[in-house]
Amino acid sequence: MVPANSAEQSPLPAPMAAYVLAETDVRDWIALLKPRVMSLVVFTGAIGVLVAPGRLNPVLAFTAVLCIAVAAGACGAINMWYDRDIDAVMRRTRNRPIPAGRIEPGAALAYGVTLAVGSVVMMFLALNIAAAVVLALSIAFYVFVYTIWLKRRTPHNIVIGGAAGAFPAVVGWASVTGSVDLVPLILFAIVFFWTPPHFWSLALYANADYKRAGVPMLPVVAGAKETRRQIVVYTLLLLPLSLAPWWIGFSGPVYCIAAIVLGAGFLFSVLRVARDKQDATGVSLTGDAPARAAFRYSIAYLFVLFAALAVDRLVG
Repeated sequence: MVPANSAEQSPLPAPMAAYVLAETDVRDWIALLKPRVMSLVVFTGAIGVLVAPGRLNPVLAFTAVLCIAVAAGACGAINMWYDRDIDAVMRRTRNRPIPAGRIEPGAALAYGVTLAVGSVVMMFLALNIAAAVVLALSIAFYVFVYTIWLKRRTPHNIVIGGAAGAFPAVVGWASVTGSVDLVPLILFAIVFFWTPPHFWSLALYANADYKRAGVPMLPVVAGAKETRRQIVVYTLLLLPLSLAPWWIGFSGPVYCIAAIVLGAGFLFSVLRVARDKQDATGVSLTGDAPARAAFRYSIAYLFVLFAALAVDRLVG
């Protein structure tokens, strides 16, 4: 018997309800890939393809970038599978598909592993073995070194683990040249030294979440005051390094000017964080606005810096 109020209980026709459910499922599977994180990874990988000497067929160039994107998404899915316990207790992550119960952990792991293997195999078959090896190394580093080994054990998790996010430009370069030389290693180093001030700015205003989950991020272990100091130190190391492509003659004045202007903005944003009014323990007395602003600026900084390198090379 159909209840009298069935129309109120099911406002959508059955086909439409199934469609909405399917759409929700698709969104959850996409969310497992961490698309916001993936966008920056894909962009730096694409820049590696664009600035490398030589040219790829547009289809092969697209395939290389697609492999980088799929590999990055695979890392995100495996990371969410492994971190599902701490994601469940952090406000910032508790609505992710696995802790929210919308996707089974085993299915998420199988999804991530399949994408990881598929991306490496495709890179090998479509491009070359060097790019495939570096791509496989980046996946292994993110999963085994950062996610499983470092993240829950040391406040240096972001420093060492930052190498995982620095690989895409190297992969993009290798997909074109079949080798790795000085320039992609410089791009690797730029992303490597950019990562600590970027993530520690996030950690400053998400400190309570990390403390609740027992993740030894630097603000949890060493305090907010030391974290602010380290953010400034790594930014000061990053700024001269960002000029290295110009110093070695790989880029011209467009990139040089962009690196100087962007670097000045980055330094200003982190100095605001360092000068923020704090109590004796280093906790901000004025809210988390400076840290949030520095985090957002760091994202724009890397996007525009790498875009300037591509524009400089293409114009030159």
